[in-house]
Amino acid sequence: MDARISQTDWIDRAHKVLPAGGFGNFDPGIVITEGRGSRVRDADGRDYIDYLIGSGPMILGHGHPEVLEAVMAQLPKGMTFFANNTAGIELAEEICSAVACADQLRFVSSGGEADMYAMRLARAFTGRDKIVKFEGGYHGMSAEAQMSLAPTRLANFPMAVPDSAGIPDAVRDGILVAPFNDADFAEALIAEHAHDIAAVIVEPLQRLIPPAPGFLEALRGACDKHGIVLIFDEIVTGFRLAYGGAQERYGVTPDICTLGKIIGGGFPLAAIAGRADIMAHFDKAKVGADGFLMQVGTLSGNPIAAVAGLKTLEILRRPGAYETLRGSGQAIMEMMATALDDRGIAHRVVGDETLFDVVFTGNPVTNYRDVLGADQAAYAAFNRTLRDNGIFKPPGKLYPSLALTDEDLDRTDAAIRVAAEALGAGQAG
Repeated sequence: MDARISQTDWIDRAHKVLPAGGFGNFDPGIVITEGRGSRVRDADGRDYIDYLIGSGPMILGHGHPEVLEAVMAQLPKGMTFFANNTAGIELAEEICSAVACADQLRFVSSGGEADMYAMRLARAFTGRDKIVKFEGGYHGMSAEAQMSLAPTRLANFPMAVPDSAGIPDAVRDGILVAPFNDADFAEALIAEHAHDIAAVIVEPLQRLIPPAPGFLEALRGACDKHGIVLIFDEIVTGFRLAYGGAQERYGVTPDICTLGKIIGGGFPLAAIAGRADIMAHFDKAKVGADGFLMQVGTLSGNPIAAVAGLKTLEILRRPGAYETLRGSGQAIMEMMATALDDRGIAHRVVGDETLFDVVFTGNPVTNYRDVLGADQAAYAAFNRTLRDNGIFKPPGKLYPSLALTDEDLDRTDAAIRVAAEALGAGQAG
C-alpha cells in the first residue's frame, strides 16, 4: 500500500467500486491498514485500541505470534483441498470435546451459513416448517434470519417483520417472533403452534442482553415437551463466555449449536454442531434420500483456518486466560459506570464481562425494545468521542481481547471520561 494515499482518497476510491462505499460491515468512513496486538491503524496512520477485533474472532489480538507460526507452517503444505484434512479433523475433535451438545459437527465458512443450515437441519429432523426466533436476535443473512432483527416498525408478537427487501411473504409466514426473556410468552407460543414448529433459535446472550434466570431453562423444557429442536446461536458466545461457550456458562444444553468467529482464529470458518441423531441428516446413507440435507462449501474446514483455530483454542485453554479476559472486561465496565455516574447520566452497562456495552436509559434492559427505546443520540455521540480519542469500538457491543495491556486500559479509561464529560456538558446545555 502506498502510504502517500490518504484515507479520504481511499474512501473516494471505495465509493466508485463498492455500494455505499463499503463491504456492508463496519463504518465505511474509516479504512484500516494494519492490526497488531490490541491496536489497529487507519490509512492516515492513526492508532486505535481495538474493541471491534474483527467483530469477535481476534480474541487473542491481531497477529498473535503462535497463530502466525501455525499458519506459516501450513501454508506451504496447502491452503485448501475441498477434501478432508488432518487439521480440520483435529479441530472437529477438540470442539466436540469442549461443547456439551456437540456429538458431531459439519464445517462451513461463515456464521450466517451455519445458522441457515441449523434451521434447515431442524426442519429435516422434525418434518415441520416453522421457526421461533426472538425479536432483535441476529442469526446471519438468510431470509429467515432477516426477520425482526432490528425492526423500527414494531408489530404485535408473533408477527415477523422483514428487515430486508427481496424476502418473499412465504418466508415471513414461516417465522414466529417472541420477546427475549419472556418465558411465559415463549412457552405459550410454543404450545399453541407446537405441531408446526421445527426449532427455536436463540442467542443465549442476545447481542449483549443476558438471559433472565430461568429463561433458557424454560425454552429447553418447552422444546423437550413438544419434540422441538432447540438451537443456540453461539457464533459470538462460543469459546468466549467460557471454553464451552454459553452452554457451559449458563448450564443449559441445546440440541444444536452454531459456532464461528473464534474457532477460525481470524480466518473464515464456522460450524453446525449437535446431537448425533440430528446430525445424521447430513449422512445420506443413514437417513435416505428423503431425509438427506445436502451441504457443500468450497472452503469449509480448510486447513489454514483449522490450524489457526486449533492454536487459538490451545491458548484459550491455558491457565488464567478467561480470568484475564474477564478481568479486563470488568475493569472497562466499571470505567463506564463510574464516568457516567459521576456526570449523572442515566445508563445501564449491559452484558457479560467478555462482551458488553452501555445503553443510555434509566430503565432495566431485558429485550430489544428496551434497547430501541434508549437514547440513541447520546449513544452515537458517546461512540464518536471515543473514536476521536483513539478507541475503535463498534456500535452494539464491545469485545475485550487478551492482547489488552495496562497502558491500553489506562488510555481507555481516559477516553471514556472525556466522552462522558462531553456528553454531560451537551445534556446540561
